[in-house]
Amino acid sequence: MGMEVRIFPTKGEVGAAAAAAGAEKIREALVDRGEARIVMASAASQFEVVEALTREPDIAWERVTLFHLDEYIGIPMDHPASFSRFLRERFVARLPGKLKAFYAIEGENEARVECVRVGGVLAGEAPAVAFIGIGENGHIAFNDPPADFETEAPYLVVELDGVCRQQQVGEGWFPDLAAVPTHAISMSVQQILKADRIICVVPDDRKADAVQKTVEGGVNPDVPATILQDHGDCMLFLDEPAASLLQR
Repeated sequence: MGMEVRIFPTKGEVGAAAAAAGAEKIREALVDRGEARIVMASAASQFEVVEALTREPDIAWERVTLFHLDEYIGIPMDHPASFSRFLRERFVARLPGKLKAFYAIEGENEARVECVRVGGVLAGEAPAVAFIGIGENGHIAFNDPPADFETEAPYLVVELDGVCRQQQVGEGWFPDLAAVPTHAISMSVQQILKADRIICVVPDDRKADAVQKTVEGGVNPDVPATILQDHGDCMLFLDEPAASLLQR
């Protein structure tokens, strides 16, 4: 199937459509396997899809296990920029039912031990859906350019580049660049690609250059999101500003 690009006028429409496409795959997994694993990003770009997914009907959330893509190293789980806090407050707490489990990455734990802990659980079965975004530098999860396209480890320790760290300041998660952690635990590129379906949600004109390179450029670790071209079922949901540089 490859990468399917869908463009909508507003972020709200993007989020609703992306949530519906992800929910379809979750329901399929629940029927076929009796349970579903999902992976979810935690970023400003995901506000609408996360909110819309909590309103999707006919999902037995008590049979769904949640993993998240990445977490900063060294920040507590109650920090305003903590990704596990993002998911607990914006998704888990708003669901109509209780999840089977949420395997949060604990950023204050020793990082490599934490990679092994969460990765060991995740390695058991491929996720039905991975809800992800694309960074201004073209990253997926925290796999900044040049990304490691080879490692099979589910999670790895990564160093964040300047563009990525500045984006976190620009989005209001941190007061200044010095406050942004320099390292993170990230789901690997190969692990992201193991999801049955990838729902990639990318709003805003500041992402337009990365989107254009992702869709129209060759697969290249300097634009990590280009690897999504190789996935059999990747759906890219854009608003008009994010899609503004695409040849249409």
